Amino acid sequence: MRFGFHISIAGGFSKVVERAYARGCETIQFFSRNPRGWKYSPLNKKEVEEFRSSIQSSNLFPIFLHMPYLPNIAFLNSKYYKRSIHSLVIDLQRAEDLGAQYLIIHIGHRMESSEDQAIEAVSQGIDQAFEKVKNAVILLMENTAGQGTEIGYTFDQIKKIIEGVHDRQRMGVCLDTAHSFEAGYDLSNKDGIERTLENFDQSIGLKRLHLLHLNDSKTPLGSRKDRHWHIGEGHIGLEGFKHLVNHPLLRHLPGIMETPRKDTIEDLKNMKVIRSLIESQ
Repeated sequence: MRFGFHISIAGGFSKVVERAYARGCETIQFFSRNPRGWKYSPLNKKEVEEFRSSIQSSNLFPIFLHMPYLPNIAFLNSKYYKRSIHSLVIDLQRAEDLGAQYLIIHIGHRMESSEDQAIEAVSQGIDQAFEKVKNAVILLMENTAGQGTEIGYTFDQIKKIIEGVHDRQRMGVCLDTAHSFEAGYDLSNKDGIERTLENFDQSIGLKRLHLLHLNDSKTPLGSRKDRHWHIGEGHIGLEGFKHLVNHPLLRHLPGIMETPRKDTIEDLKNMKVIRSLIESQ
């Protein structure tokens, strides 16, 4: 398993590779713009070329771009629905421009709509974005903890969204371990992990799983509260992560950590812990 972190683009894309190396990354995830706002500036062509060159000369792969937090394509009647689709269009194109093979999207909140209506809204939104951007970037839906009116916290919901998309070859899943646990999938022990993977395979198909977000959970199993924590220090624990990173169906996947941080020191600690769990094949 190749490990990495979400890397900040503060100060420009030129700092990404350096920050990744400082954390011992083999794979990375990043935003292309401010994740908490709608406004953005066009990418600087020279900066993009330099970034792509630095990535190509590094040993970092695969590369994951993450959508900003504000877009919500799960509520059709929102005044932000079309704006959210436009945001997806922008990042699908930016992913290709920046050399990222994958784009990660938060599935969204249904708000006042029903679960079925929300699922249909997500599928429609993705269809509209795919119509406008026809490239090879794979869109990864990230499962949710089920907090508030979030959808996508069950594998069956994600399955229905994918089934509603016309160009399903461009669809994949990013499985967040904290979100899964908080949604009720027990990843703290071997038996729970086997049941979860069997459920995932029967519902969605493991062939659609392209990335693990390796995060421990600060809240208990089934809490429906999204709280990431340091590897081995939460309710999933070291035993759970040891089974996850060594599982024959998962160990070929990249694993990105989104654990809490104030500085590089927390990332180095989490990287050391996760690597210590790897068993020789």
